[in-house]
Amino acid sequence: MKKTILQTLFGFDRQKHSAKTEVLAGFTTFFTMAYILAVNPEIISNTGMDKGAVFTITALVSGVVTILMALYAKLPLALAPGMGLNAFFAYTVCMAMGYSWQTALMAVFVEGLIFILLTLTNVREKIVYSIPLCLRQSICVGIGMFVLFLGMQNGGLVIKNEGTLVGLGTITQGSGLLCIIGLLITATLLYKKVTGALLVGIILTTLIGTMWWLLNNCT
Repeated sequence: MKKTILQTLFGFDRQKHSAKTEVLAGFTTFFTMAYILAVNPEIISNTGMDKGAVFTITALVSGVVTILMALYAKLPLALAPGMGLNAFFAYTVCMAMGYSWQTALMAVFVEGLIFILLTLTNVREKIVYSIPLCLRQSICVGIGMFVLFLGMQNGGLVIKNEGTLVGLGTITQGSGLLCIIGLLITATLLYKKVTGALLVGIILTTLIGTMWWLLNNCT
């Protein structure tokens, strides 16, 4: 049977895949990871780099590598800058250790060359699988908690406290309350196993926030 364009380019098989499911999954993936467009420039700009330039390169790199993943590897995976590494780059290498962002970027470039070499020689895979499974899983959890913490900061749920470093923000009004509403909606949808729960949660929270803003700012 003659292959379709979708099957040739992306490995899409009508007998195994559903176009509706794939499109919905694509939109869900995009909206759940689009936060990187705001968070990455916010973090990296602390090193002195231009925030607008970081935003642009974040979008370009994420788009290019995701397209390569689709066309070359034929896998439905979206790629973007890693939250753990960009925080290490900004807060540890540049701010704590005192290196300029130019020097830090050169180190990243050299690291990339070494990473490619390790990948081509299959050494990278051996290193990864030499790490205990529980530790590999905890790394994912740690990055997830870090992203959650950033979201709670931006939403006003977590604020700076001189005594304890971290304090509880306002949760009964404003963005803090909206964050809680959004989390409850999304968690309920996930518990109910609603298709596209994350995407639906994002849309509903956005609509609630928009109506809230209109009611308080329009006369």
